[in-house]
Amino acid sequence: MKFIITISAVLIYSINCMAQDFAKAMTNAKTAYSAGKLEDTHFALQQAMQEVDLIVGKEVLKLLPPKMDSLTNNAKDDNVTSNVGFIGCTIHRVYGKPGKQADLSIISNSPMVAMINSFLNSPLLGGMMSDGKTKTVKVQGYKARLEKQPGSTDDKNDYQLQMPLGNALITFKVDDCTDTQILDMANTIPFQQIAKLIQ
Repeated sequence: MKFIITISAVLIYSINCMAQDFAKAMTNAKTAYSAGKLEDTHFALQQAMQEVDLIVGKEVLKLLPPKMDSLTNNAKDDNVTSNVGFIGCTIHRVYGKPGKQADLSIISNSPMVAMINSFLNSPLLGGMMSDGKTKTVKVQGYKARLEKQPGSTDDKNDYQLQMPLGNALITFKVDDCTDTQILDMANTIPFQQIAKLIQ
């Protein structure tokens, strides 16, 4: 019971701190704008947007499954960070242990989205990049690029799935699996709910 109370207190405190950081950044933006300091206004608004992105990232983590196949989430490795130089954030979660691990990253406002979309939607580019180790697949109606990773052997395959989701890039890597297993795991991720949050 003490554990639950402690966790609840920490969550409430962090949400309040984030809300205070957002409110402080907005107050700074209004003050700077009133004083005609547009550069300072712009900087304060960027700070406020970073706070919003971090809050959204933490909400996305709550949507992710606690377990994939036999791999359990390593909660201590969950991470949400601001994208340096860009608006958006990177959300990261790891399942399992080294050797048999699934690694999920969601990068909002990723500059790589346009390139991946080009490969997925242009038969010419997709064909040029096909080397027998990559293929286009659909997961929950979304197109994605599935690639057998370098270093895979006859008895051990590592796969990476890259999926544009609006302006975000989902990268999902799984060690020592089959293409069917990685797709089954990917199907447990609530992409539609994530898309609503990060847009």
